[in-house]
Amino acid sequence: MRPGGIAVAVAVLLCACAGDGGDPGGDPLRAPGPADGSSVDPLIVGDRLLAAGEAEAAMESYVRAAALRGPTPEVRRAIAGANLRLGRLGLAERDLRALVRADPDDPRAWNDLGVVQMERGEIPQARQSFRRAFALDPRDDPFGDNLRLSLSRLDRLRYDGDQRDAFTLTRRDDGTFRIAPRSVE
Repeated sequence: MRPGGIAVAVAVLLCACAGDGGDPGGDPLRAPGPADGSSVDPLIVGDRLLAAGEAEAAMESYVRAAALRGPTPEVRRAIAGANLRLGRLGLAERDLRALVRADPDDPRAWNDLGVVQMERGEIPQARQSFRRAFALDPRDDPFGDNLRLSLSRLDRLRYDGDQRDAFTLTRRDDGTFRIAPRSVE
């Protein structure tokens, strides 16, 4: 093929690709979605954003998921997790309490409620929530770890009154939280 023929072939291919109906509605800065009209699940997007430390963007994605799906337990748990990361403990607790009222056998909701209570310094209440989560699912190691940590914090409170023990939150792939003592350097 001649050099000029290659340029023509490339131009034809580019024109063919541009004519695939992918016009994003006239907005040159917006990428078109998948050709089949489907979109990415906003709950998954929110989970990835939250894992990346982008809690505010995750919350926006979770709100989109709620608009699409309604206030399902997964969506409410996700919103509570984002609120927890944003420090909105009252909102997180409200959603988690609604979840445990609706399904008292949901160990993930009980665990996350315990995390909110730990964050608030409500160690005895957190222990009860972690105990309930662990009783519902004793095979889940983080539930047991959270229960043991809350028991050790409660024992320490009884003996020295120190409520300033710090811990870190780790969000697991399934959306639940695990607490761990913060390392002192």
